[in-house]
Amino acid sequence: MAPDVRSDLDAIPAYVPGASAPGAVKLASNETTAGPLPSVAAAITDAASAANRYPDITSRTLVERLADFLGVGAENVTAGCGSVALCQQLVQAVCAPGDEVIFGWRSFEAYPIIARIAHAVPVSIPNRADGSLDLDAVAEAVTDRTRLIFVCTPNNPTGPAVDRTELVAFLDRIPERVTVALDEAYYEYVRSDDPVDGVAEAMARPNVVSLRTFSKAYGLAGLRVGYLVGPVDLVVPVAKMVVPFSVSSLAQSAAIACLEAGDELRARTDAVVAERSRVRDALLDMGHAVPDTQANFVWLPLAGAASDFDAHCRDHRVVTRCFAGDGVRVTIGDPDENDRFLAAAREFVTGM
Repeated sequence: MAPDVRSDLDAIPAYVPGASAPGAVKLASNETTAGPLPSVAAAITDAASAANRYPDITSRTLVERLADFLGVGAENVTAGCGSVALCQQLVQAVCAPGDEVIFGWRSFEAYPIIARIAHAVPVSIPNRADGSLDLDAVAEAVTDRTRLIFVCTPNNPTGPAVDRTELVAFLDRIPERVTVALDEAYYEYVRSDDPVDGVAEAMARPNVVSLRTFSKAYGLAGLRVGYLVGPVDLVVPVAKMVVPFSVSSLAQSAAIACLEAGDELRARTDAVVAERSRVRDALLDMGHAVPDTQANFVWLPLAGAASDFDAHCRDHRVVTRCFAGDGVRVTIGDPDENDRFLAAAREFVTGM
């Protein structure tokens, strides 16, 4: 006889990571193509000598440095094993079985998974035709069972970011009993005329938190470290849900070094933003309806042709992220990688 396990697990899909293939250009996971910033790599090397010791379970030094960096109190910050772990901790902290978690769709693939893991009910709201979140529809979907709303900005995988004016109007409509999580994993790539600063919003309202990560712009995807900022009444419960010692000592040291690398980071993100514009313009010239993106990727809303396009790119040694039936997300790589992708994309268009 097999041991008893949860009867609903078969209904919970596994998270599917971006694929890779030997010798191919990987543009599937929104990673930086360069490694950690040089000063950060040195900090990782130094920290490795103490890897025989357990890390600080509270990430206290990192939390204090983040608080100083962001201009908030240390009590308003908690660190986690990447922002996705903090997303899951947040669901566990605010939702009881049967409570609702609302998010736009498509959006981050983990949202419905972590909701179901916590016995909550995922509620997906279709995006607008341009791939942007329909915040009016999200607000209208709030019920007595709603406990949490994820606002992914810029939105993964479609790319558009929410304007602050739109966000403020949305937040004003949400009851204070409902937590709103601003998932800002791509915050460092935003170049908007009316940008959202989730930390500022989180410090101004009792029911808003900001989630950010060192995985994307800072190039620490393999070390797993992110942070949540918000009111103490939300930070404390989220921190209680952490898996002990889940933020390694190497990750903590690397994240601290990242906060001291402002000029290096800006140069790196500026280069990605320039390539982002070049790639999007080229795709628009090919006839693709690529949404305005504020992240480090572009979205091709190919609908039924998504799988064929993805397979075509793989035949040309370029790995993209396919969402069958909806579209393909392509990470912005270095110029040579982007040129290989664009060459494949042009051939796909001319072959149709």
